[in-house]
Amino acid sequence: MKEYEQVREDLLEMLQELDQRLAKITDDVKHTNLPIEKDSAERATQTENDEVLDHLGNAARTEIIMIKQAIARIDSGEYGTCVICGEPIRNERLKAVPYTNSCIKCASQAGC
Repeated sequence: MKEYEQVREDLLEMLQELDQRLAKITDDVKHTNLPIEKDSAERATQTENDEVLDHLGNAARTEIIMIKQAIARIDSGEYGTCVICGEPIRNERLKAVPYTNSCIKCASQAGC
């Protein structure tokens, strides 16, 4: 675990940032700061914006799950090992996507 201590700290920081971003997205979608427009054209624009925000929120939720799983793998000593083939994940890939759970070969075969 010592080997990935900095990675764990970075993941926790990413998690905190994503939680904050998700909270803001949720507030925006719920219109807690701005009421829904009465004008139908403006309301349509808000609806479109809400759909984009919803998509961003879902992406953030997915990333949060992946980060939490990566932290769990660090804690269990399984981090850096592909969950599909069991081979080590290259450091370059871990640096680029620290919450990945698969090597580049398995990820490309899965269509990622």
